[in-house]
Amino acid sequence: MSNEPNSHEHKHEHHRTSHHSDKVKKNLITRLNRIEGQIRGIKSLIEKDTYCDDVITQISATQSALNSVGKLLLEGHLRTCVVERIQEGDEEIIDELLITVQRLMKK
Repeated sequence: MSNEPNSHEHKHEHHRTSHHSDKVKKNLITRLNRIEGQIRGIKSLIEKDTYCDDVITQISATQSALNSVGKLLLEGHLRTCVVERIQEGDEEIIDELLITVQRLMKK
């Protein structure tokens, strides 16, 4: 057993970057800015003692918007990162992808 703290946890971590085009990145940032505004709006509704069902409706809409961002990111990830790594012979990406999809599906 290694004396290095957490050495086993970082064994497969690699510093990777995304391959988003400027158009896609701008779209994602626009969506996230809108979601950020929705979150502030929900906070304001709670501060104003807005009827619970109205707040829940806004939370649901915000979760849906965030899920859309996740789906766009996953699609881009599949089309670029995953394809490249499979072409490089890196099959570990399949396990990583399965974990990512499971995380997205929990929501």
